[in-house]
Amino acid sequence: MAACEVCGNDYWGGFEVRTQSGDTHVFDSIECAAQRIAPVCEHCSCRILGHGVEVDGRFFCCAHCARTSMTKGMEIRDAVGAQPV
Repeated sequence: MAACEVCGNDYWGGFEVRTQSGDTHVFDSIECAAQRIAPVCEHCSCRILGHGVEVDGRFFCCAHCARTSMTKGMEIRDAVGAQPV
């Protein structure tokens, strides 16, 4: 296996990730993979490791960040843990 493209570690348990665009990346851990390929929230700049929220082609880690950054306001809801209206 090739060395991790983030930290350079040449680990026997390394793995490849192929993206939709056809790029291939080599990592030695999920942490390194997240640092390289996980999208970044446009509001708080954290890495989006879960489903996140996409609004008009913009990516956010949660509905709160999307609501804070967008003019859509309360239209943006996070279904996880949301109470019925």
